[in-house]
Amino acid sequence: MKYNILGNTDMKVSHVSMGGASFSNIYGSFNEEKSLQLIKKTLSLGVNYLETGPWYGQGSSEKVIGKALKDIPRDTYFIAVKVGRYEKDIRKMFDFSEEKTEAVVDNTLKLLQLDYVDLIQMHDITFAPDISIILKETLPALDRAVKDGKARYIGVADYDLDLMKEIIEESDIQLSTILSYSKSTLFDNRLQNYTKYFKSKGVGIINAAATGMGLLTNRGPQPWHPASDDIKALCQRASNYCKEQGVELARLATWFTLNQPDVDTNVCGFFNIDQMEDTLNVSEKGLTEHEKAVLAHLQLRFFDNVTLHWDEVELNAYKTKLENITTL
Repeated sequence: MKYNILGNTDMKVSHVSMGGASFSNIYGSFNEEKSLQLIKKTLSLGVNYLETGPWYGQGSSEKVIGKALKDIPRDTYFIAVKVGRYEKDIRKMFDFSEEKTEAVVDNTLKLLQLDYVDLIQMHDITFAPDISIILKETLPALDRAVKDGKARYIGVADYDLDLMKEIIEESDIQLSTILSYSKSTLFDNRLQNYTKYFKSKGVGIINAAATGMGLLTNRGPQPWHPASDDIKALCQRASNYCKEQGVELARLATWFTLNQPDVDTNVCGFFNIDQMEDTLNVSEKGLTEHEKAVLAHLQLRFFDNVTLHWDEVELNAYKTKLENITTL
């Protein structure tokens, strides 16, 4: 396993890390006992960084991870959590207020059965009513959590790279990390346009969603995926080609992402032990010659000189739903 220093923190994190969304029903049903076994097995193979948050199953991910970590020495892993995004109810989905942030930090520690976490991230700040609430309420609340020993570092997680850059520039409170997702992929590699900036600020770079939240897999994405039908159709054609060649598209997508420069850790959502071990195998041993040939064909035929994204799609949908509720 390769390890990297996360920005200017003292955390030496595994290049492949574990995401907590799998321990909820976001990507399908999960089994708690199998999840416990998966978490423990993953840590035993050298992965030492985990991500979770209340949005993932409204606490189910935090509970499962807390149970799994109970008998594991605290100095053998790093754990990151999130605040800001919470419930499926559109009216309660986001809350970046000072009061809510403080309460959630305490509740997360309780669910994880921990005295402190290594990193607390503001989750999807795109959906905050205004950037001022992040600067004047969320960040000061997290800064107090750090001073009180409940967390060690503060970060921000969002789809909008420019917004995370703006927060870093505007904040008087030190941000140690950014988490970008679905922007270090075969179809959208824009994170590379920002890595030098973040590195220059001493900010650690966490990447997530190598498969674009399921788009770059033979199985395909969940029904809720925000990408357009055209994007889904293109990725489906790429998947069909992989199936014809006897290759799993997710392996190719993961290898591509794990080999992008200047990324400190890549958060992967593991669904079972076999898939986790396959991801680590791709990381450590690479692709077969046949897989390399299929990947080269995919890049030339489907993803050459193209950037596929869903910028502002989710934000606009969220605003529309809120407006509809308020006008009822």
